[in-house]
Amino acid sequence: MEYIGYFASIIIGLSLGLIGGGGSILTIPILVYLFKVNPELATSYSLFIVGVTALYGGYSHYKLGNLQLKTALYFAIPSVVSLLIIREVIFPQIATTLFTVATYTVSKDLLIMIVFAILMISASISMIKNDKTEILNAKTNYPQLAFIGFLVGIVTGFLGAGGGFLIIPALLFFGNLPMKQAVGTSLLIIFINSAIGFAGDLYLNTPIDYKFLLLISAMAFIGMFIGILLSKKINGDKLKPIFGWFVMVMGIYIIVKEVLL
Repeated sequence: MEYIGYFASIIIGLSLGLIGGGGSILTIPILVYLFKVNPELATSYSLFIVGVTALYGGYSHYKLGNLQLKTALYFAIPSVVSLLIIREVIFPQIATTLFTVATYTVSKDLLIMIVFAILMISASISMIKNDKTEILNAKTNYPQLAFIGFLVGIVTGFLGAGGGFLIIPALLFFGNLPMKQAVGTSLLIIFINSAIGFAGDLYLNTPIDYKFLLLISAMAFIGMFIGILLSKKINGDKLKPIFGWFVMVMGIYIIVKEVLL
């Protein structure tokens, strides 16, 4: 299963390189089901993997002039605040066993996987619709942008997911950015959130297998490099709905496996 996991890790970067998103949504299932990582620890690992991959992508967009620093900071600062509240204050206080109904036990790990599956299905719907319409406001709505940043920080903190499928629409509709700049700025925000979230986990002495993390990250980098090369020949917009259906099936599988099997 580990060899399958390493191959699947390449797909994380491949999807990012081809369609500009979706890679982080695969990280948790790969870690949990193929590498048998505890779901709570997998959220920490995911922050690292997503963060370093986003850093590489963000730097690539920086060289292309697709980063809007002011907009990124307005989004990222409240996002970091909510992320730290979730990971460092609320998350450690959640009991390992939440409650028991008859012989069925609802655990913290089960809650993480079910919420993540719901997130996957929500993300898949936006991918399947593949709406490329860019609605630009007359000016940037910074208060709303900051509020949405706060909400995205909650998602990132609880699930260790980058939340790119939430960030990009927010930057389009409230940040008044064209699509290319929204993608580049989103990668910077994802890196900031992931880096600070992972640093917070280190502060809490979360056990980290760095050799394993670096190996998975290297696989994701290989995938991103391949994806960037393929993106010059393949239209990512045509692939996004197909990837969306794949993510939806995985989300439904997680719910069935965790609840019924």
